[in-house]
Formats: sequence, C-alpha cells, structure tokens
Amino acid sequence: MGPADAKVVMVEFFDPACGTCRVYAGHVKTLMATHPDKVRLVLRYAPFHNGSDTMALILEAARKQGKYWEALDIMYETQPQWASHHNPRPELIWQFLPLAGIDVDLIREDINDPELREIVNQDIADGKTLEVQQTPQFFVNGKRLTKFGYPQLKSLLDSEVAAQY
Repeated sequence: MGPADAKVVMVEFFDPACGTCRVYAGHVKTLMATHPDKVRLVLRYAPFHNGSDTMALILEAARKQGKYWEALDIMYETQPQWASHHNPRPELIWQFLPLAGIDVDLIREDINDPELREIVNQDIADGKTLEVQQTPQFFVNGKRLTKFGYPQLKSLLDSEVAAQY
C-alpha cells in the first residue's frame, strides 16, 4: 500500500489471528491516509498463533487474484469467529472469503504453490533475524518501534516523513 518509490517505508510484522493486529489495522489505515503519497506500507508475516501460517498462505493466494486487501479485511472482520485463542478454528475462514469476492476454489489450489510457502517462510526467517517476538511489530525506515503504542507509532512515522520530505 502506498507508492513504490516512497522515501518512508513502514513495515509491519503481523499475525492474521492477532487481536491487537486487528485493532491496529485501523490505526495503520489512518496513518497511511495521513501521508498517502509519502509512505509505503509493507506487511510481513509473523504467524505465531495456531493456523496463522495457513492464513498467510490464503492472503498470498488472494494477492494472485488481486484481492489481498479484501482478504485481509474479511479475516480481521471475522476474526472473533475463527481465531479464538482458546479454540482456534481457522477452517471457518473459508465460509467468509466469498463475501470479499474471492474465488475460494482457486485459493484452495494456490495455497499449495511452493512460491507462496517461500514468501511466508522468508518473512518468518526475517522476523527471527529482526527478533520479532510479538505482533504487531513495526519498523519505519528500518527503525524499530521500541515502545509500543499508537502515539509512539504516529510520532515515529511523522518524524521520518518530516526528515525525508
């Protein structure tokens, strides 16, 4: 999301089953709307919760249909139904995907694509290298958000935008 040539890049390591990630999705959209032509958002997977690796594959398969953001939105909207930490049921996501105009049969085929698994595995490896231990974890132009909170994220992003533009 955002221009490919933006001078400010915000990277978010997230888990589709993470309730805090769900809440922060709205904050991130607000921040992106504040700097629409100056910031690029890159989402990376840190699938810590049970079944989240499959959710990451579904998102990548949805990207092949041009429906990545729609799939992510429907995952977050329906997260309370499928991602209970006491009894996660990620298989329930299949009934919600068509609501976002996603071809579920094609997704079921595409999640077996080794290239998609490689994308998820690379994100996991990079997360380990960067010592991502919880989600969401943010980096802005390579600077880790050290104190978690929306005001701190906004401040870090705003300061990088001011420094670059």
